[in-house]
Amino acid sequence: MTKSYKEKLPITTATKLATSIYEMWIHTELAKEAKAGQFVGIYPKNNATLLPRPISICEVSEDKEKIRLVYRIAGSGTAEFSTYRAGDTVKMIGILGNGFPIEEAKNKRVFLIGGGIGIPPLLELAKTINGSALSIDIFLGYRDSEIFLADEMKAYGNVYIATEDGSVGIKGNVMDAIGASGLKSDVMMACGPLLMLKAVKAYTEEVKAKAYISLEERMACGVGACLGCVCRTVFIDHHSHVNNARVCTEGPVFDAGDVEI
Repeated sequence: MTKSYKEKLPITTATKLATSIYEMWIHTELAKEAKAGQFVGIYPKNNATLLPRPISICEVSEDKEKIRLVYRIAGSGTAEFSTYRAGDTVKMIGILGNGFPIEEAKNKRVFLIGGGIGIPPLLELAKTINGSALSIDIFLGYRDSEIFLADEMKAYGNVYIATEDGSVGIKGNVMDAIGASGLKSDVMMACGPLLMLKAVKAYTEEVKAKAYISLEERMACGVGACLGCVCRTVFIDHHSHVNNARVCTEGPVFDAGDVEI
């Protein structure tokens, strides 16, 4: 269910994780509803930037009272967020999107694959499927040695790192890390840049594994009204009556076989 907050929500923690990468914990009753792969919209306070910025949920606190957001500075809105400190407040819309199909991991060998700012939602996903999946292997791709969240992931699975400059782990991308590992999986769940998701989709078709991918798209309303974040699918959308799906509502997570990317 989508709920728009008019009241302000308190930030309990706000820190910098790496160059241009920041996190904040927000106290909200909606933490009880949040699932791995879903996201929220955070409204900037600057009146010149009215639209909410979509940010994936990285983690839910153990007491189900707070959500953790990890984001990259990408424009004026997220640059503003990076100045927030504990005790500040934000206006939020959420919880949005459909999340990863947790039941698909039960008794399966699972690959979690993340690239760049697509890595954060995999933390809550790894926590959620830990104990039900047969095995969890986590492949993370970074530009350089400024890695983030990798150590936290190690509590829930085997972590393999790829960096573009070779400073940490395998030199290359996540697909290079998967190839070097020699491991196999039944189900892959991925979030990251489009080129990475295309490679994951192609690989799973080759090895005949199931894949669920979280698409990153620019969004305006975040609730499916504006049709600004559509992707092409194999199905007819009942809203637009064409082969499109709204990433903010039907997604962001899709069966890789259902989308054309």
